[in-house]
Amino acid sequence: MDHAVSDLSSPPSEGLTDEIGVDHESAVPLAASAARNRARQAGLPGAMPDQAAVLASELAGNLVKHATGGTVFVQLLPHGEGVEITAVDRGPGIPDLDRSLADGYTTATGSLGAGLGAVRRIASEFAIRTHPGSGTLVNARLTVPGAVRPARWRTGSVCLPAQEERYCGDACAVAETGDSLTALVVDGLGHGVSAAEAARSALRSFRTAPDRPLDDVLASLHRALRHTRGAAAGVLRLHSDRAEYCGIGNVRAVVLSGGEIGHRMAGQPGIVGWNVPTPRTRTVALGPGAGVVLHSDGIESRWSHNPPTFLLRLPPPLLAAALAHRHRRIRDDATVLAVQAA
Repeated sequence: MDHAVSDLSSPPSEGLTDEIGVDHESAVPLAASAARNRARQAGLPGAMPDQAAVLASELAGNLVKHATGGTVFVQLLPHGEGVEITAVDRGPGIPDLDRSLADGYTTATGSLGAGLGAVRRIASEFAIRTHPGSGTLVNARLTVPGAVRPARWRTGSVCLPAQEERYCGDACAVAETGDSLTALVVDGLGHGVSAAEAARSALRSFRTAPDRPLDDVLASLHRALRHTRGAAAGVLRLHSDRAEYCGIGNVRAVVLSGGEIGHRMAGQPGIVGWNVPTPRTRTVALGPGAGVVLHSDGIESRWSHNPPTFLLRLPPPLLAAALAHRHRRIRDDATVLAVQAA
């Protein structure tokens, strides 16, 4: 019996991102339904799943009315304490952001609520960035009442299967490890069920002891993936003043600092689970406010060749969504994870 098939009889949704392309008003109820379902999956009580649906409806409705090439991403928060909805577009931007954020302000008829002001009021956390000619990005998070989220680190991620695939061979995870944050991005070889099983095996191994030295983490992943088709993997440890990175295969890490690319770090050649050289950990110094992006090769590497400053200054949730929206290879599984010291 194929154990991968038996373990993955239905596609797992934990850690994956729902992607709703918005080019017609019919996408609005789809976004609302995805947000409601994710909120229920997160265990949000009472009317909160309906509130999540309102957030998604407003954001998707704005894309229909005011933008082009828009997408709504819906997913669980990394620690499972709520849901987040992110809207990304390539529209003209918002000329008067303060006015647009006034509660009750809307520029079009047929709105389900009161526009961005209502989204900001309902959301537990809210972030928006807009730039003339580049578009607008909005992130709204709804969390379990009383949930205490760590203020030390900011994270954002998007994890998407290849177009027309039900299973995703990419995955990512983050864990607080003492005074640091440790993050993993894994890219199972190929697509489909077998790639997804490799990724899930890597996540299970990572979660057993994420605080080990990074080369030990990769060695453990290698042992865990020996009976799978294998994967590329990158492990990052973020401190307040430095980043450590250790990778095998085509997972890449890019350091961002002051609106510029600071360092680019690629993994060593090899396949985790099959052929791994002695892992090497690279350490780079970080200035205040610096962050790191990890991504699989489902995100085109050319994004970092000449990126606009606007993109590089985005907070992690918006940056991850922007890179997935602008630079995703739709025929590949794609994962991007952005992390930053708060």
